[in-house]
Amino acid sequence: MSATFTSSLRRRLPLGKEKHIYASRFRFLMVDAKWEPELSSDTVKKVETYWLRNLKHKTEKLHMQKKISKEKFYILSMFPYPSGRLHMGHVRVYTISDTIAHYHRMKGKEVLHPMGWDAFGLPAENAAIERNLRPDDWTYSNISYMRKQLKDLATTFNWEREVTTCSPEYYRWTQFIFLQLFRSGLAYQKEATVNWDPVDQTVLANEQVDEEGCSWRSGAKVQQKLLKQWFLKMTHFSKGLQDGLENLPDWPNSIKSMQRNWIGDCSGCLLDFKLKTSIPGVDPVLRVHTLHPDLIYGAAYIVLSPTHTLLKKPEFINQLDPIAQEKVLSDSNQLDINLNIYAENPFSGKMVPLLVSSFVQFEENVEMHVGIPSSSPDDLAFAERHQLHFENVLEKKESGQNLGFLVNSGKFSGMSREEAKDAVMQDAKDQGFGGQQTSPRQYDWLISRQRYWGTPIPIIHCNQCKVVPVPDDDLPVVLPKLDSLSSKGLSPLTEVKDWYNVRCPKCNNPAVRETDTMDTFVDSAWYFLRYTDANNSQEIFSKKEVDWLMPVDLYIGGKEHAILHLLYARFINHFLHEKGMVACKEPFKRLLVQGLVMGQSYKTVTTGKYLPKDEVDFSGSEPVSLSTGEKLEIKWDKMSKSKYNGVDPEESIAEYGVDTVRLFILSGIPPEHNMPWNVEAIPGVIRWKKRLWSLVTNFREVKSRWKNEVACGDMDKEETEIKKQLNYTIKEVSHQFEEDFMLSVAITRLMTFTNFLKGCSEDVVAESPVYEKALRNLCTMVAPMAPLMASEMWQGMNIGNDHQAVMSLNEDVFEQTWPTLEEEDTEEDVVHVMLTVKVNNKTVGTVKLQKELLANENQLKDFILETSVGKEHLKEHAIKRTIIASRVPLVNFLVESS
Repeated sequence: MSATFTSSLRRRLPLGKEKHIYASRFRFLMVDAKWEPELSSDTVKKVETYWLRNLKHKTEKLHMQKKISKEKFYILSMFPYPSGRLHMGHVRVYTISDTIAHYHRMKGKEVLHPMGWDAFGLPAENAAIERNLRPDDWTYSNISYMRKQLKDLATTFNWEREVTTCSPEYYRWTQFIFLQLFRSGLAYQKEATVNWDPVDQTVLANEQVDEEGCSWRSGAKVQQKLLKQWFLKMTHFSKGLQDGLENLPDWPNSIKSMQRNWIGDCSGCLLDFKLKTSIPGVDPVLRVHTLHPDLIYGAAYIVLSPTHTLLKKPEFINQLDPIAQEKVLSDSNQLDINLNIYAENPFSGKMVPLLVSSFVQFEENVEMHVGIPSSSPDDLAFAERHQLHFENVLEKKESGQNLGFLVNSGKFSGMSREEAKDAVMQDAKDQGFGGQQTSPRQYDWLISRQRYWGTPIPIIHCNQCKVVPVPDDDLPVVLPKLDSLSSKGLSPLTEVKDWYNVRCPKCNNPAVRETDTMDTFVDSAWYFLRYTDANNSQEIFSKKEVDWLMPVDLYIGGKEHAILHLLYARFINHFLHEKGMVACKEPFKRLLVQGLVMGQSYKTVTTGKYLPKDEVDFSGSEPVSLSTGEKLEIKWDKMSKSKYNGVDPEESIAEYGVDTVRLFILSGIPPEHNMPWNVEAIPGVIRWKKRLWSLVTNFREVKSRWKNEVACGDMDKEETEIKKQLNYTIKEVSHQFEEDFMLSVAITRLMTFTNFLKGCSEDVVAESPVYEKALRNLCTMVAPMAPLMASEMWQGMNIGNDHQAVMSLNEDVFEQTWPTLEEEDTEEDVVHVMLTVKVNNKTVGTVKLQKELLANENQLKDFILETSVGKEHLKEHAIKRTIIASRVPLVNFLVESS
């Protein structure tokens, strides 16, 4: 409907008829079919009840369809473990992702915003043991409740793509990935000294042990234990994972730095030496890291650390001569002996002796060193001390100076060291005995867990055929359902005879299944790929679908996952890329890490005991213990039950409403910072909501009084300023939603624009299509963050005698397109902003000024000093420092106290 048609319609029809035509076109969907002038608590409840039901119905219809004309946007928040109830950390991350998903839908993109459940793991098994329940019953019950909570939070996920990692339909493909790794030589079993959690009684990967040597989950002091375990060769991809960080410009530098430091310098490589004599029960392969693969023909010995796994195996110790046995078993810290056991150099075929020494400086995390006298004075001195034969492999001048070219190195002789390094590593890869560039700091990923509630490892053990993979056609290897579980640390799977005892797929002789299950991090290392084709029962995902939707455009989650989950996910994606299953090498294009939600805790200084809030006396100047009167240590801590500082999202929503909780958790603090849950700040959000609501109330009241009269004043100047402010608001809010993700800044800007519109004249409100467009655009920009109130506000504006033709109106605010800039109005016009002024971190007022002044500190200072705010609060103070936050916008003057 054009503006001209609207005007002519007014002239031809009485008010009532005109209103009827509009009403027939725009179905009134509000509570009780009437507008409530005041946003009271009762109104909030009615509005949210109605629109939440409406939004849930709309969400059920969210289905992606690939359209050439529409750009895709894949936004993903890390899926939760179904512990039973959402906590405020969940509310924060899923509100952030939901807000940004709404924005991109309104930008006309095909948005994938999926949800699922990281459902395997220790907590569910422990809870089942303690409650005498089955882990699957416990888990699915929790999922059902948490799904309802997420929907009650007014989130819009693509629920038709929901995945649950403990479902056979999902872990069938986790097992498929394991078998792909196994067949590629990247999944292997070996005996190793592992980290043992004595509380949860299971193995931990090195990444799951903190700096204090404690378990990441139980907090128990980790013990060392010798067990046969399954590993994935992450070291095969170390160099690629390290180099790939350079292709992630939109990742936070802090996260990339953490991964770089964990991976380490990948200037060396791994090479496999093989024991000369086969020893039953001992892995014959010694995987040695060396920084000098180019000089490998000069290897003179392999020296073991006294803590090496081999020296803990009786089978190996029994091969030593009596004197060596006695010294190794003495636990002496003065070991320095030749074991008279040999390993074959994979290149030269020569035998090199194994020694053990307490006096060798091993690389970090390395317990075995290949000695190459040509590479260092230390290796030379060690070889000479033990009278070991070696060959020089570097050409020398008569003066003895190395020329840098190889000799005595087979087909590599005559090459420069740089040429030889690449050639040696490639030859090792071609022949299958190593060669991958890696760092001594990087471990292979230990995935075995001696627990029940996890993905079964699809391996069969046969006395004749040894380790046999389960055929793909027999997947999934379904985890049997058990009515009760044994105590921690003991897998009950051996007791399920019809599951445990099987026939070997190769020879058909009796065999047994592997009873270890996979670390739950394996399940979460690829879930983002399954979302692209979640209901595909024939293959892990369609390559067409995965290549359309990947990589994830924005991945949102906690910083605590920077090493564990993100590194594992990158590793699996690199592997699948190498196999040609996915086109993109890096799975996450952009990463947004969100901080914790903090609660205020109260702790007694003398005992260190945390007190619940009802045991604290707040009547005095400082909180004290209600029972003892003792002063308390008060601080903001990560929310936890043990500190009595958690906040139940359901209680907060019941008290304040869904939109208020969403707005509060988005406001005040950038996503990457920790957020104190300070309820004293919530009234500020409620006041803004009421101001927004009052704009629509005023719009309706003014329109209802309008009698088709001609406006008295000249509206051009006011409309010009509205356009300026609108364009500035659209630009700033869009930038935050798309680039910086400082949603608190977007809210501040929308608050400022709300205040601006409240100051517009009644003539403009009644007559101006520019004003109506601005108000509708404000409603549209608020909608992603406060969807329920915005939906009601949008309908509240459809009252009949207005300028509805200025926009393409539908029944739902979320069917509107995101506001766009009117470039012709912004190129030359001056834009004004409302600047918050602080003095020594305390807000003292606001000042309206030209935006360009924010770029010049001296001009800004001079301008503010001439305002009433400046004269009152800065006139008699010396300004030491001026801090300008132009995006907020805010200025903070640090002054000398009088």
